[in-house]
Amino acid sequence: MTTFDANQLEEFLEATKNWELEKLYIDLASTKGKALTPVEKKFLRGLLCGCSPAEIASVVYQSRSSSTVRVYLSNGLYKYIEEMLSNQAGYSIKVKNWSRVTYLLEKAGYKKDKLQLQPVNGNRKTFKEPENNLVKIPSTPTIDWGSAIDVSNFQGRTTELAKVKKWILQDNCRLVVLLGMAGIGKTACSVKLAQEIQQDFEYIIWRSLHLTPTLEQILDQLITALSAHTPDKVADSVEDKICLLIDYLRSARCLIVLDSFDSLLVSNHQYTRHSTSIGENSAVSSLISPIKYHQGYEIYQEFIQRIGESQHQSCFILTSREKTPEIAALEGEELPVRSWKLTGLGKQESLSILHSKGLSKLADQESQTLVDWYAGNPLFLKLVATAIQELFAGNISEFLSQRTLVFGDLRLILEQQFNRLSQLEKNVMYWLAINQDWVSLRQLQANIIPGLSPRLSPRLILEAVDLLQKRSLIEQQAGKFSQTPALVDYTIERIIEDNLKLSAEKEDSLLTQTLLAAHHQNHTRENRLKLEF
Repeated sequence: MTTFDANQLEEFLEATKNWELEKLYIDLASTKGKALTPVEKKFLRGLLCGCSPAEIASVVYQSRSSSTVRVYLSNGLYKYIEEMLSNQAGYSIKVKNWSRVTYLLEKAGYKKDKLQLQPVNGNRKTFKEPENNLVKIPSTPTIDWGSAIDVSNFQGRTTELAKVKKWILQDNCRLVVLLGMAGIGKTACSVKLAQEIQQDFEYIIWRSLHLTPTLEQILDQLITALSAHTPDKVADSVEDKICLLIDYLRSARCLIVLDSFDSLLVSNHQYTRHSTSIGENSAVSSLISPIKYHQGYEIYQEFIQRIGESQHQSCFILTSREKTPEIAALEGEELPVRSWKLTGLGKQESLSILHSKGLSKLADQESQTLVDWYAGNPLFLKLVATAIQELFAGNISEFLSQRTLVFGDLRLILEQQFNRLSQLEKNVMYWLAINQDWVSLRQLQANIIPGLSPRLSPRLILEAVDLLQKRSLIEQQAGKFSQTPALVDYTIERIIEDNLKLSAEKEDSLLTQTLLAAHHQNHTRENRLKLEF
């Protein structure tokens, strides 16, 4: 039975009930090479009670200054715990932060079985818990799913989930961004990811930004959720609230998901004209349309920078169609900020979606055609499957014979993203749609809009392609770029519908004639949608 001297009985007695203290003392002493000091034992019990260094200092020294406690922990206990657990596990284990101690020691088997905590007889001695406001880290995480969607029928994404889980759990990324075009499954992936790693965090909070809440509203929600045990902490300004939140991210291991981050973004439609010695042309003088925040939401940029740059043990996950400049500046393969661009589902997962919508009798060629047309985009497949059921009584062949990929709600989704582009970005999209092959940046710079290329510098084409990548509207493979078939179809329709409206006298007529001539010369829409049954 564990014994305690008078000094040891003074503070943090809850640890005696929940942890195998004597075994832990012995194992740490073996690692250290000599017995733990009474102060080290006291601080260890404080950590096992879920107390931060500041809270340990408050109990032991009646002071909120935690510098002494932090020095003891960093130079002593943390090192002993890391070495002890690394020797046991056979690989390197790092404490990194005070609240990680209980998680690591519980995984190592030092926490008592809950059944053993029940009294065997009425003679067992119990200790009164100290009456103070200590933070108690729950054995199960505190979870607030907000308006998260149901993912019980989640399909695929095994590789993506494994990769991002490694970033978060092993590489300790502070900020992860899930990118992708509309309907690709970013929201579902974020929920599934949070579910699979929830036991590695003390708090899980999921929030949607679809209704564009202000940063102050989001901060208030997050702080309220994280401050249940320390309600005395108050912050008035947005700056103070950011600092307070980061303090919580340091003192507890939190996973916070902000979905639909692109709802806060808008394109800059105030284009700058580009003059040349031979005149101007409105179709090519429009510069790029940078990714920026809605007016009044610019403070989010500062917030994201602080989350990515500040040291803490938590992780934010953002889902977005577009990558903002601060994320692009912070991210890197060896840095704690990273992004992953989601692409379409594989054939089997795509077929599963079609089957769930009632399209179970699919010929191999029909199913492959549908999957290829919509590049495995889950939302697009669902919308098309519904249309096939409602308009063609489930007859897929009849639908395919229409040779129409984009219509109805699907068209509205693509139109919403396309309308965010500057004219130059649209011109690049037009050229990629006409070419329909994988095109290098050099080819784009040399061939886009023949006859007008002297007016377009390579820098402008480079910036336009970079922005299209950040907007998840083009695909990149081995340094070459292309579009999905659905986007190709939509973009060509935009060429036909928009540019044919321009009169021959207008400056844009040369662009129109060039695009359409290239389209008819190189490809036809009928050939592209040709089915081989």
